[in-house]
This record gives sequence, structure tokens and C-alpha cells, in this order.
Amino acid sequence: MKRIADSTVRRLSMYLRYLEDLDTRGQATASSDELAHLCGTTPAQVRKDLSFFGSFGKRGLGYPVHELTAHLREILGLGQEWKVIIVGAGKIGAALANYRGFRQRGFTVVGVYDSDPAKVGTPWGASTVRAMQDLTTDVAREGASIAVLAIPSENAQAVVDTIVGAGIRAILNFAPTQITVPPHVSLKSVNMAMELEGLSFALTNAELIDQGAA
Repeated sequence: MKRIADSTVRRLSMYLRYLEDLDTRGQATASSDELAHLCGTTPAQVRKDLSFFGSFGKRGLGYPVHELTAHLREILGLGQEWKVIIVGAGKIGAALANYRGFRQRGFTVVGVYDSDPAKVGTPWGASTVRAMQDLTTDVAREGASIAVLAIPSENAQAVVDTIVGAGIRAILNFAPTQITVPPHVSLKSVNMAMELEGLSFALTNAELIDQGAA
């Protein structure tokens, strides 16, 4: 299989969310036109995205909603439990640790870590904040494979090196800095300032964007 672009994976997630909603409402089929309208893309793009993974649906009949939902969950790896650690017991870490959507999607937070001695040992939702020096042993024992990094930029790379050395294979980074990981580790960075700048651009250049879309 050829390498799948990140943008394609993001659209698969959107398709899944809308299909799950249609499934709960008892809708049996959905056309590529309908999915495209719901997800803000084109029917051709929907068909192309799904074609990477096989043949789904029939021309003129659409996609079977329940079946395609199950296929997309399998494609996105949601058929198993993923153990997650959160590094950084600050406000962002707190919001993430208490986000119910993680467990609904099969992501279980098994540990929260911080380097601040004042925070270590304090209750953190269903967990207790642990010391960074315990991270490597805990990851080996509990089998966590995903880390969420919610710390300041200072020493972020050193923390990432520790996380990778512990055996973590995927990192969601909220630290406002550039970090590097080995080729075998997947890294996704969320830059809130850039996202807000994108919204600012959209508001400032609404007419330009509308003309471009036309």
C-alpha cells in the first residue's frame, strides 16, 4: 500500500464521525455526494480516499453505513485499546486527561507525569500525578504506546528523548516548539497559535477565500 497522506487520514476520521451519526439514526446507506457535503469535500475525493483501502459500496446504491463504519474503525486502528500517558500536569494536561472522548475511542490514559515535585502525588482525575523518573519503568510495565506532551517548550526535546527511549511509538505534541523524533516514531504537533492565525486569516480575507473556492 502506498503512503497515505495525513490529510487523507483526517478526512477518514471525519467520514467516520458522520457515518456513526447516520448509523445511530438508522440510515442504511450514504452516497459519496452526501459524505462530501457533510465533510466539506468533493464526491471524487471521498471515492479516492476510500479506494486506498478497498472497494466499498455499489454505484447507484451508495455505501452501506454500518459496514463502512466498521471498516473505517478498523482502518483507523480503533478496534483495540491504546494506552496513553500524558506528560505535563498543567491546564492543558488536565483538560486532556478528563476528556471523555479518549475512552470512547479506545484510548485509555494510564499515567500522568510531571517534573514539579509539588504536583507529584496529587490526585488527577482517576489517576495520581507521577514523577518523571518513574516514566520509563511504568511504560515498560503498562505497555503504553502513545504519549501526549503538554509541557512548556523548555527541555521539551529532552523529555521527548526520554519518552522515545521508554518505548513510546507515537507522540501528540502540544509543546510550542519544534521537536524531532526517530523515523520509527510518529509525531503530530498541535500549534494553537498557528490554528488561531488560520482563523484570523479566514476572517480577514473572507472575500478572497470565497473567490478562491469558486
